[in-house]
Order: sequence, then structure tokens, then C-alpha cells
Amino acid sequence: MDVLLVDGYNIIGDWEELSRLRDKDLSQARKLLIEKMAEYKAYRGYRVIVVFDAYEVKGLGSNEDQFGVEVIYTKEKETADECIERLVKSLKNVKTKVYVATSDYAEQRTIFQQGAYRKSARELKLEVGHIQREILADLEDYQNKQSSRNPIIDPETWAALEKMRRGKD
Repeated sequence: MDVLLVDGYNIIGDWEELSRLRDKDLSQARKLLIEKMAEYKAYRGYRVIVVFDAYEVKGLGSNEDQFGVEVIYTKEKETADECIERLVKSLKNVKTKVYVATSDYAEQRTIFQQGAYRKSARELKLEVGHIQREILADLEDYQNKQSSRNPIIDPETWAALEKMRRGKD
């Protein structure tokens, strides 16, 4: 299974929608990013891990599962970059491609050296937008098929005809 590691605050700072929200309510910006990553996970089938810095926060850090996305808050004095580098080392193997979403150039170079792939914040945003458009198109297609299926026949008549078609008494 492929893995996407997301440098949470880097992406929030880069995506205009999340950046504006961050200025008003940081926790809502984090939640919206996680929701978008949950859609990404559901559509792409990747394991998604979002990492948020807690470098200036006292504590042991934490791991949570939100909407099927693994969320890591780093421990005190650990940066998101350090955590991501550690995760790349532990997750990378012959069967697993590891992608790191960040626009931090120094971090991109480091993860390249470890054999991971990078997605810039812009690339990830474009991919998320494409996925959202595909989901809307699939939903619209499904709704059109549902509404065109039996617009004239009432449910009772449809059930009787279906019973006859299947040869059931």
C-alpha cells in the first residue's frame, strides 16, 4: 500500500483557503485539511498520515485517527520534518511507495535521499481538486442513472414485473 505523509502546517500555510482559515481558527484549518485528506485516502486507497509540529508545545505528542486518517502531533522539541524523516525510514520498503507532501525544499531533498517521492503543496492541491471533481461527476452520474431507471412505473408494478422477469411466483 502506498503511503502519503503530509506536513500539515506546511500545507495549511500554502493553500489559500486553509491559510485564511488558519488566521481565524487554526483548529478548523487542521480539521478541514484532515477531511480533505480523508477524501484523498478513500479515493486513492493510500494510507495517509498528517503530521503537525508541536515543537513549541510541551508534551509527549499524540497519535489519533480522524476520518480514517492517521494524525500525529509531534512530541516536544520534535519538528514535523524530523518525524516525517523517521516515518519515511520505517515505512519505505520494496512494496511500499512513500510520498511526502511538503513545499519545504530542504525537506524534499532529504526525503529524496531516503528514497521517498515528493508532492509539493501545489501538486497535492491540484490532485485533491481533481479528485473532488471526479467524485462530483461520479455522484451526478449515479443520480442520473437512478432517476432515469423507472420514472414511469410505480414501485408496486415494478416489483411485480421484476418478479415475473425472474420467474418467481
